Order: sequence, then structure tokens, then C-alpha cells
Amino acid sequence: MSHAKNKVDWCLRKAENELKEGGKHRGLIEINPDKNKILEHMQKAEHNLKAATEFSKIGYSDWSVSAFFYSSYQCFLAIALKLGYESGNQECTFALIEYLIEEGKIKLDKNLLDKLYLLDIQRNKDSPTGVDIREEYQYGTKLSVDENLYLELSELSNKILLETKEIIRT
Repeated sequence: MSHAKNKVDWCLRKAENELKEGGKHRGLIEINPDKNKILEHMQKAEHNLKAATEFSKIGYSDWSVSAFFYSSYQCFLAIALKLGYESGNQECTFALIEYLIEEGKIKLDKNLLDKLYLLDIQRNKDSPTGVDIREEYQYGTKLSVDENLYLELSELSNKILLETKEIIRT
């Protein structure tokens, strides 16, 4: 069984236990797809992508990093909903997307997911993921982003958005 499948199973059990205790879940639950909620996630993804551009224009490119990241994350939440899942945390969302790719249930370039988030604990620490970069700019002290990094993150977010539109259309 793959690492992603193991993580998805853990996330499903986690949410089930949390809901039994009467709290809010921080895992995965299976639900009926909700077209309106899927579209709301896509609108939020596009909103965040636009925000990233606007932040850069007004000299706040450090905030662009988070906006690019959350644009992609909203896409993944839309995909999860399309396939009947609600996620309560990022790690579970990323594991679910990786699992859906592995199972052939979605056609999303795995390299795009890997650039944003890698589940593999043995990954190359010299190649930061989108999560690493977002955390560096969100919690660190840098006030601007190198133009090459900005363009790379913009391209990644736009590709994920385009591929997500294809996935939710079918």
C-alpha cells in the first residue's frame, strides 16, 4: 500500500473519531459532491491568483507567495469535493490528491503536486516545496520575492488551476 493511501486511510479514521467525539474534524470525510461548493472553491482559487498579482504590483510580493499557494490549495479542495471528500487539513488534502493521481481517478500532473507538497519523507531537502516557500515568506522576515521565484510560483498556480478546471468539468 502506498504512503498516500496509508495517509488517506489515517485521515478518514481521524475524522471519524473526531466527529464521534462531537468536535470538528481535521481529517477526511466522504460526502456527496456539491457543485455549488466546488464552484466556490474555484472562485476562491481565481481570487487568490488575482490577489497574488495585485500584491506584487503594490510592492507586497511576499504576500503573493501565500496567495499563490492558497490558489492551488483551493483547487485541490475543489477536486476533493468533486470526488466526494471534504478535507479538514492540508496534509490530508495533499495525500488525497496524490492517492487520486495514483489510482488514475484524476488526471493531474504529479510533478505539479510534488512542487507544491511532497509526502515522501526522503525528499531532497535542497528543493523546497511550495509549502516550504509559503512558510518562509509567511512566517519569515523577507519583504519581497525574487522575480524568478515569483514567475515560477505563478506558472505553477496557473497550471494547477487549468488542470483543475479540466478535472471538475468531467
